[in-house]
Amino acid sequence: MKMKNSARLAVVSVLAGGFISSTVSAAGFALIENSASGMGNAFAGGSAIAEDGSTVWFNPAGMTRLKGEQISVAGHFISTTADFTNQGSTNAAGGALAGPEDDGGTSALVPNFYYVKQLEGSAWFGVGVTVPFGLSTDYDENWVGRYGATKSEVQAININPSFAFKHNDDLAIGLGLNLQYIEATLENKIDSALTCVGLMQAAGQDQATAFATCGGAGFVPGDATQDSAQSLEGDDWNWGWNAGLLYDLDDSSRLGLAYRSSMDANLSGEVDFTVNAGLQGFIDTAFAGTPLINVLTDSGINAGIELPAQISLSYVRDVNADFTVMADITWTEWSNFNALVVKFDNLVQPTSTTPENWEDSYRFAIGASYKTSDAMVLRVGLAQDQTPIPSAEDRTARIPGDERTWLSLGMGYDIDEKTTIDVGYSHLFVDDVKINNTDGFGHTLIGEYEADVDILSVQGTFKF
Repeated sequence: MKMKNSARLAVVSVLAGGFISSTVSAAGFALIENSASGMGNAFAGGSAIAEDGSTVWFNPAGMTRLKGEQISVAGHFISTTADFTNQGSTNAAGGALAGPEDDGGTSALVPNFYYVKQLEGSAWFGVGVTVPFGLSTDYDENWVGRYGATKSEVQAININPSFAFKHNDDLAIGLGLNLQYIEATLENKIDSALTCVGLMQAAGQDQATAFATCGGAGFVPGDATQDSAQSLEGDDWNWGWNAGLLYDLDDSSRLGLAYRSSMDANLSGEVDFTVNAGLQGFIDTAFAGTPLINVLTDSGINAGIELPAQISLSYVRDVNADFTVMADITWTEWSNFNALVVKFDNLVQPTSTTPENWEDSYRFAIGASYKTSDAMVLRVGLAQDQTPIPSAEDRTARIPGDERTWLSLGMGYDIDEKTTIDVGYSHLFVDDVKINNTDGFGHTLIGEYEADVDILSVQGTFKF
């Protein structure tokens, strides 16, 4: 048998490689679902529309368009499908990678909360609590891509106190501080046969001899009944800042410009191993009295990543008293994922640094709103989301995403002068997703995902 990449046989690369794809994927899924009113317009004009307290997230300068004091509370139900079709996946020895196909899509609820108060003079204060990053995929334990991912859960909670003031009649300025908590649980299977081979190579055997030794011990590459497993959990607090400008071009149109800084996240936590009984017995016998006996020992970990900066430019025009049009372009600096550094407290596993290939991405959106009465407004929007993942080789099972087209509808209704309910719905059409990714174990997942997303959002705004 011939390995695709003999360097991946080293046990440190086998173990660290599994975490590398996991942690990058965990940090690379941004959520824009921070307003139900904005959902109806596919978030077109987000940094200029300033209809309610959600402007704290999209552009704090927009608070200057709000009067008095108000609270907005929203919830977004997100349902995803990620149905994988196997097209010749291979194990690390070059044979067919066994296991069933699966759908890794899940459902999740994303909440938002905003409070805005007009202060004395020309100043405003607001605070937002949002979920700007999130990830949830869940596959069968024995599926064909199990060595890359079985379960991925990531959530970031962002607390965003903000101030805004009117510089003059046309220009408003907003500033905000972001305190963000991130937690992640990332799981995948370990090929016990390849772990055995990696250990034997680390002990001095050549590749052919290592395969023979492990084969003689009964280990078969890609055999799901012999799999071990690993689970990584980590969390971190980090901080950043945001700023925005809102400029009235004339009485009926305005521009909004908003910036969010990048954030350095250093997740700390632990990795837990569930070791196949046969592999554990082999390790205990073959490596007694040597450091390699501890290679699958639970350990503390630290993983450093940089979350992306973002810039949005929005335009809103009131065509007449009832009809409003809007447009938006957003740039996200995904290219700052130039490397991932993983450090293990277990000294058998040295620090691993892996380069990444993500690219900056753009989001384009247009939308319109029409007031059917003094109490009701109808909304529509269309958006195109670029993917930061440049190729099938860089795509992983944890985030099987690609270009997305948003089609959005929504409505807002004033129950009375102080209470507004907004509802928004979006369907995201996702291009068929090709994957040809070699994980840290040397297995290559080859196939195609059929994916789509449905989002239903509801929001209440209460004025005081």
